[in-house]
Amino acid sequence: MRLFTGPRISALALAAAVAAAPFASAQAQVTKIQSNPQALILDAADVKAGTDIIFLSGQLASPVDPKKTFADVKSVDDLGDTKTQTISVLTKIKALLEARGYTMADLVKLTLFVAADPKLGHMDFAGANEGFKQFFKTADNPTTVARSTFQVAALAGPYFLIEIEGIAAKKK
Repeated sequence: MRLFTGPRISALALAAAVAAAPFASAQAQVTKIQSNPQALILDAADVKAGTDIIFLSGQLASPVDPKKTFADVKSVDDLGDTKTQTISVLTKIKALLEARGYTMADLVKLTLFVAADPKLGHMDFAGANEGFKQFFKTADNPTTVARSTFQVAALAGPYFLIEIEGIAAKKK
């Protein structure tokens, strides 16, 4: 039985060849594209060859009370509203990046998965944006990122309201 046929093999082979090829004298370059400087997010990010890139798995909020574990979470109140959870998740992302020599300004793409807040009966997009604004377009980090936001039916646990995954890129 063949698992992959036709163009898939070619695309996989090409991707492997490109990944294995040395980037001789290519200069790393990241260009953040934003047509409206007032916008909360970028239109795009252009990452050239030779750039260090890190892909972050989806991150979830930590309990509001640092003494609690995920096993102790019994309600949304243990994790906080969407804004609180967004701040928690972005704080985790910041720590992950810093541990690898990146900053929040190196983020080029975030994907937000937002579930309905049971107290509101709908997704709290405004709360996610309020948390987001504490990390982007600030005095500490005047940059922002390309971003997509999806409403989802549920996340890994019943009390999680947001999960965020990301891609950061920086010059070597």
